[in-house]
Amino acid sequence: MFRSFLAIELPSTILHRIGDVQRDLKASKADVRWVSPENIHLTLKFFGTIEEWKIESITKAIEAPVKATPPLSVLVRGMGAFPGLRNPRVIWAGLNNGKEVLISFQKRLDGALQKIGFPPEDRTFHPHLTLGRLRSNYGKEDLIRVMEKYRDEVFGHFQVETVILFKSDLTPQGPIYTKLKEVRLVGQNQG
Repeated sequence: MFRSFLAIELPSTILHRIGDVQRDLKASKADVRWVSPENIHLTLKFFGTIEEWKIESITKAIEAPVKATPPLSVLVRGMGAFPGLRNPRVIWAGLNNGKEVLISFQKRLDGALQKIGFPPEDRTFHPHLTLGRLRSNYGKEDLIRVMEKYRDEVFGHFQVETVILFKSDLTPQGPIYTKLKEVRLVGQNQG
């Protein structure tokens, strides 16, 4: 049994830029648990704790929708927070240019996974990259001021070519993610 999720990896150039911005945000001294840049990814589905034998059924379930989808072009741009910038709990970088396609793609994956017993998310899927989570309101106002500076920041552009099933091991030093399976997007672009 282990924790598992389905996600899209980001290129190192974008992760490096996110790391630079995080360093600036950290200077606010806000009480935030930051996600290490190497652990930032676009989560498509969180499974929670699963048995090892489910890896194969998950992989088979997502193969058709993933392989039918052409590589996706995505722009990582902007910074915001859930539930909102005035009261941040989760700090994120946004995904533009391809956001609607990602939402539709995630819905197809959710539908395929529902057939094998994984219920769809209750909340609407909002493609984003989690950069950190506030632990308290300490330093919040300074943090918001720095975040506003990056509201329209362009972190980079990339092609989504694979979807990865990860295993997540929680350690005192932070989570360790291990790739279990990769499925390539190979559909043909129209036109």
